Amino acid sequence: MLWFTYYKDLPKLHRHSLGQKIDKYFIDVVEIVSFASFLKQDEKASYIRLAIRKLDTLKILLMVLWEIKSLDNKKYIALSLKLDSIGKMLGGWYGNVTKQNSPK
Repeated sequence: MLWFTYYKDLPKLHRHSLGQKIDKYFIDVVEIVSFASFLKQDEKASYIRLAIRKLDTLKILLMVLWEIKSLDNKKYIALSLKLDSIGKMLGGWYGNVTKQNSPK
């Protein structure tokens, strides 16, 4: 939701290029996480890893947007904090899944 409020304020040139790409990565992460939540325990790890990779790419794209001054410091920090929190949750979930799937 926070991204949506910032997206509309991006310069038109970046909104329709990098902004749309970032938007797609947000949607991809949500889609992959929701899909993984319904899988069997032994099938989840690869999807969680995919979500983590997409999230990392999303962070890099946001950093690019910030570096080209299309996203101010305050907005970049607010988004980064939330994305870091999501990354920690995904990392914890991945750790739990791999622990449960490892041979005893």
